[in-house]
Amino acid sequence: MIAVDRGDRATILRLRAASEEGMDLRAPAVVVAQAWRNSDGRQARLARVLRTVEIVDVDLDLARRAGELLGRSATADPIDAMVVLVAEDEDAILTTDRDDIAHLAAAAHIRAAVIAC
Repeated sequence: MIAVDRGDRATILRLRAASEEGMDLRAPAVVVAQAWRNSDGRQARLARVLRTVEIVDVDLDLARRAGELLGRSATADPIDAMVVLVAEDEDAILTTDRDDIAHLAAAAHIRAAVIAC
């Protein structure tokens, strides 16, 4: 979402193509918090993309599973862990943090393609 907000054309086009092809786009709500900074309309591009994304609530179960995954993987970023945990096998995860996400996906036994953006 940060890449979208920054106007990264390749990321925006990937997400638009995925949406147009009927692919399900998902992100945990905390990802929105990472990128959302203004309520005055200056993030219109991000707002448009968010309309095509299923935002998954962060509840106690997801938070606990994320913490357990961090423990198993010896990593520390709960947002990365939640991104991985809302993914399913055969999904693609777009990220600027490819190595960490791939490590977490392996630790979670989720066979998702991790794509750098």
